[in-house]
Amino acid sequence: MARRIPWARLSVVLVSAVAIALPLVIVIYQAFLDAPFFQPSAKLSLSAFRFVFADEDFHRAVWTNLILAFGMTAIAVPVGSAMAFLMVRTDLPGRSWLEPVIVIPVFVSPMVLGFGYIVAMGPVGFLTLWWQQHLGPIPWDIYSLKSLVVLAGLTHVPMVYLYTSSALRSLASDLEEAALTAGAGTARVALTISLPMVWPAILSSGVLTLFLGFELFGLPLVLGDPQGLLVLPTYLFKLTNKLGVPSYQLMAVVAVVIIAIAFPLVWLQRKLMGATSRFVSVKGKGQASRPLPLGRWRWPATGLMVLWFIPTIAVPLAGVFLRSVVSSWGEGVNLTEVLTLDHFKELFEYPNVVRGIVNTIVLAVVGGGIAVACYAAIGLAAHRWQSRWAKVLDYLVMVPRGMPGLIAGLAFLWVFLFVKPLAPLRPTLFSLWLAYSVVWLAYGMRMVSAALLQVGPELEEAAASAGASSGRIIRDVTLPLVRFGLVGAWLLIFCIFAREYSTGVYLLGPGTEVIGSLIVSLWGSGALDVVAALSVVNILLVAVGMGVALRLGVRLHG
Repeated sequence: MARRIPWARLSVVLVSAVAIALPLVIVIYQAFLDAPFFQPSAKLSLSAFRFVFADEDFHRAVWTNLILAFGMTAIAVPVGSAMAFLMVRTDLPGRSWLEPVIVIPVFVSPMVLGFGYIVAMGPVGFLTLWWQQHLGPIPWDIYSLKSLVVLAGLTHVPMVYLYTSSALRSLASDLEEAALTAGAGTARVALTISLPMVWPAILSSGVLTLFLGFELFGLPLVLGDPQGLLVLPTYLFKLTNKLGVPSYQLMAVVAVVIIAIAFPLVWLQRKLMGATSRFVSVKGKGQASRPLPLGRWRWPATGLMVLWFIPTIAVPLAGVFLRSVVSSWGEGVNLTEVLTLDHFKELFEYPNVVRGIVNTIVLAVVGGGIAVACYAAIGLAAHRWQSRWAKVLDYLVMVPRGMPGLIAGLAFLWVFLFVKPLAPLRPTLFSLWLAYSVVWLAYGMRMVSAALLQVGPELEEAAASAGASSGRIIRDVTLPLVRFGLVGAWLLIFCIFAREYSTGVYLLGPGTEVIGSLIVSLWGSGALDVVAALSVVNILLVAVGMGVALRLGVRLHG
């Protein structure tokens, strides 16, 4: 009897492949042209590569990016690993409220954080002026490469924390308990047993952080631009009109360079993540483990967590909120005399800003829901599918992880320009939704797959034995069992879509304004009052999403 071809599953693979591969193919194709692809005179050439590789700014950007990526990784990995151990394996006080705080930087736009650092710690920042008045000369230069590396490292600690804490939760406690019985202290247990046992997860998070260092855009743009510090994404951003006309071929070359760096790192991180599940020990006993005692170090350890929280979260967010409610700021200004809400009223005087707020809400609520439905369709297509196509699909969903948001937005702009039937969709929210959904495909699929793995195969097998079709099994068994997981995924995607900024930079236009890309645009024009108020609106939107997620019991950790 001939095997039945699973056309529904295959169609999901095909549609996913087109949505993922088409932007990437167009970027690579454009890099090998001597002019924008829409010009009839454009022909195949390596001239764009020669121009970029001979540009001194490109070499400076590469060197600075290397320092930034490795420097922030060197900070984030040890700090994030230590925090994960303290939170998961010890009796640290306040763990229930500390964890949501730790992941805040994941859901706050780096543009907002960067703006907050300028307002708080810039040459005339609130904290800077207070420090000079009470303590003397300030020990930092917010616009230096050193500050950029430190702040990028601190804000990426949550990435390491999420991966390491997830592995530590799966770690059996018998070796730790044996070490304690033999007289080892908690610190020695951490350094010789717990953390070495989850070394693949730590290494994986380090590779991820290194990759993120090459796609970092917001912080380098805000903190590096005043001193002329360039990294590859900001160099790409500044190439837009390098030749006085759209320099698509030059931009494509830089995009290809970033992708060439990113893809091997994504592949390596994936391999390490696969090793993680084989490296940790049996899960059941690990989850029921007794917390390791910190003794007299309980409160000092909590103090160290707070010490990370102050410069990473409290200072920039306080700066943003304070800047949004003062009419002026600087040396000699009494803040109590300049308090105002006029900046928020001013938001409603700009139709594009109002549209941006509405579009962001629609994109996060409705678009996030549709994106999760698409992720669920892809997840269900691969669910318990014993086929080489399932493996193809598994690899496909990881491809967008190698395209930073800035590049993905640029690539999708070219898709809508290149594919004529899609051109009418360019000035609509569909263009942003498609770009967002593809960029965050791997993240969304991870959440959906985690929910699907909770469904025991015996339930679906029982339905199949009773004669139910695969479609009915999905509708009546699988989906009802994973509905809460899908709701949780939607809430987290809501937060991600609400804070996303770099993907929309090149798709920004009348009708497609969103808060994130508007902040980038307004920052460049110097409209700091509007940026401050809009940043607060962005933070509040994300806070609502996180609050609802936590209220419903959604886990923010891995």
